[in-house]
Amino acid sequence: MISRANTVAFHGIEARQVEVQCSLVAGLPAFAIVGLPDKAVSEARERVRAAFASMSIALPAKRITVNLSPADLPKEGSHFDLPIALALLAAIGLIPADAVGQIVALGELSLDGILMPVTGALPAAMTAAATDRHLICPKASAAEAAWAGDALVIGASSLTEVVRHFTGEMPLAPARPGEMRGDPVQRDLRDVKGQEQAKRALEIAAAGRHHLLLVGPPGSGKSMLAARLPSILPPLTPAEALETAMIHSLCGLIEEGGINRNRPFREPHHTASMAAIVGGGRRAQPGEISLAHNGVLFLDELPEFNRAVLETLRQPLEAGEVMIARANAHIRYPSRFMLVAAANPCRCGYLADAARACARAPGCGEDYLGRISGPMLDRFDLRIEVPPVAYKDLDLPATKEGSAEVAQRVAIAREIQTARYVDLPEVWQNADAEGAVLEQATALTTEGRELLQRAAEQFGLSARGYHRVMRVARTIADLNGSEYVHKPHVAEAISYRVPVLVPA
Repeated sequence: MISRANTVAFHGIEARQVEVQCSLVAGLPAFAIVGLPDKAVSEARERVRAAFASMSIALPAKRITVNLSPADLPKEGSHFDLPIALALLAAIGLIPADAVGQIVALGELSLDGILMPVTGALPAAMTAAATDRHLICPKASAAEAAWAGDALVIGASSLTEVVRHFTGEMPLAPARPGEMRGDPVQRDLRDVKGQEQAKRALEIAAAGRHHLLLVGPPGSGKSMLAARLPSILPPLTPAEALETAMIHSLCGLIEEGGINRNRPFREPHHTASMAAIVGGGRRAQPGEISLAHNGVLFLDELPEFNRAVLETLRQPLEAGEVMIARANAHIRYPSRFMLVAAANPCRCGYLADAARACARAPGCGEDYLGRISGPMLDRFDLRIEVPPVAYKDLDLPATKEGSAEVAQRVAIAREIQTARYVDLPEVWQNADAEGAVLEQATALTTEGRELLQRAAEQFGLSARGYHRVMRVARTIADLNGSEYVHKPHVAEAISYRVPVLVPA
């Protein structure tokens, strides 16, 4: 007799269905797991054996073979413990085999039979819902999985509870989703003294999801400004929150089963490796660009990042997704994020201050910012200089306009864009528009187009740069509530394209 249970194997954010088949045949007692398991899966037999012993269940004196089908799909992780245990329990007749076949199970077993939390519960629940099955998982992961909505999720604390549930002795209640959190933002734009142009650029970037580069001397407030960007961004929509949570679920970043409505803000250190930023490693895990999906990726000290790492960002910035290609796997992760970067104008940081600049100025500035390639710089929609703040400005009272007022304007501008692109599912904000869609959406006036063409000739804008100016101008017009893009909107967009300290 062959008993069957169901679980999943993760391929990016996709949870692929895996059938766990258990066979008991006469022969020398043995316990084998086949079907391309990794080390953690192979060790499941010892954890299952110990968990059964803690429940006073003896394994039959037969040859036990567990097959994970499809056999050519790599199986990784400790979440195979529970489905293997359920298939074995069904094979020896302790739980109904037909009931086990109607569920998807995942969970790690401790030696005393306690179910430990696992990553990926939310994508697993989505797969269970797609196959009209229930999900049974550790209780600590159930609140997260319950966000799938269409799948009935059962959370259990131990293997004993699972057995009692299947035998009807003590049925377990369905799990409820964790709290939808929207943590209050503590940092406010009102804290920033001066830097009105930088604040305006931050507002435009937030309204159209444009990439932003801040260049200025140390202490001018670049990191302070970037840290306050989340305070003016609108909360995630329910669909965006679920999509983002699926990625975070794979990395175990969901706390207490709650989904956060705040947009992700990731700020990796400049020593981060390529696998950490883009994704990869032994299990091809998502990187920072995918963890920042639907949010912000902030790269402080941009020239200090490894150049090869920065160059790998070029394709995801355009495509909104990244393909991690390995010899045995090709895994796709979404990576639609807003890139915000900060850089000093040179190594010493005081290129524009003749009294403090080093003896190598201005050549040191060209060498330092030259670490950022031209194609990478071309992908920043807004590039601005952040000058130092005068001491007298620090004593000025806080401005009346804070993050709440700016966030309201940003939300209105994004609503305008949502209505504009309602029939185009691949376009979310102005930064995504291209081709005929961009031409139609921009609605340039004659004066605005003439100014843009003159600027393209004078500054030698590439085709990408030309279109990025159009997108920024469209966002500025949306913030002003204008249906058409006029000459002042184009002029402001051009001013953010050619700052003083960044090579054109």
